[in-house]
Amino acid sequence: MTRPRLGLFTRLLEEAPAAERYRFALEQISHAEQLGFASAWVAQHHFGEHEGGLPSPFVLLAAAAQRTEQIGLGTAVVTLPIDDPLRAAEDAAVVDALSGGRVQLGIAAGGTPSSFPAFGRDPAARRELFAEHLEVLRDALAGRGVRGTESRIYPDAGDLGQRVWQATFSEGGGRRAGADGDGLLLSRTQPRPEGEHEAPLHEMQLPIIEAYLEELPEGVAPRILASRTALAVDPENLSRALELAEPGLRTLAALQPGFDADGASIEELIAVTDTHVGTPEQVAESLAADASLPRVTDVSFQVHSINAGHELTLRSLELLATEVAPRVGFATGPEAAESLRSAHRASAEPAPVEPGAGSSAPGQPGTDDSSATGRPAPAANGTHA
Repeated sequence: MTRPRLGLFTRLLEEAPAAERYRFALEQISHAEQLGFASAWVAQHHFGEHEGGLPSPFVLLAAAAQRTEQIGLGTAVVTLPIDDPLRAAEDAAVVDALSGGRVQLGIAAGGTPSSFPAFGRDPAARRELFAEHLEVLRDALAGRGVRGTESRIYPDAGDLGQRVWQATFSEGGGRRAGADGDGLLLSRTQPRPEGEHEAPLHEMQLPIIEAYLEELPEGVAPRILASRTALAVDPENLSRALELAEPGLRTLAALQPGFDADGASIEELIAVTDTHVGTPEQVAESLAADASLPRVTDVSFQVHSINAGHELTLRSLELLATEVAPRVGFATGPEAAESLRSAHRASAEPAPVEPGAGSSAPGQPGTDDSSATGRPAPAANGTHA
């Protein structure tokens, strides 16, 4: 495996009108490309501004495609049980044509349960709906007739069907994504079993990664993206950053079963929500402790659940690219963006060892112990810890 590529994830959660939110997101994506980020990802959320405020991710990505030239443009995710899969395939194909083949198509079976009824869907049937809609999506992207007809989408989707990623919280979901030969999307945080609040995030996610790799077809290179929350700030803004972080992290921490969010310190809130906030040195140090990162091909950073504001977010992108990425060993620049664009065509061959590569902090160049298949080696402490 090569070094993880650096990515941006924007949730469009600034306290501003919708038009301003969308403008901020486009500015952040353009800024990220100038800084050498390999990818930019957006989430889909319906009905309200507090989860993300972007029901139509392909519309925003089409606008981003016209403002950028190299950065990958991803959905993380399209809620496939709700969406019409044929329309999703058509929209994705149009954006892919506009962007010159830069779309990465992330999908999931999940979504806010309260959003389903308005679309005439039963949230209890989301897994069945996902399987049904995924079949239609794959047929459409592959240029086959849809739903037993001879109707084929235009524009032709090319190899976009090979750039699908599946998001999951579970080992079963990891196995499904691997068996399908798709990419794997991992969340920025995951609920812990009650009483296990101090368990590191990698203990939840390494088993998912292992399940994915075990099912991945022979010769197919892994594509694994880990989303993480990070706000890197200049030292003079550290106190302000922690003040901004406290309300959102306390709200998020309250969702952990049995955790006393009201009485927790800011340090405890940061730990239980898997947040990386501080100076570039502090963010790099906390990321180095994440044992999942040497196992992934891509990392995307969002400031959510921190209400950082647009300007501080832009500065954080700068610090992530120029100071954190070199310390932790993330890949940036045009070569990283191009390698993502062609990642689905890569074969699982062993990567050459870089001169001087050796053991160092997780995520640094040369620290992944790739096997003869080119896949990440099993974690030293086991995958079911």
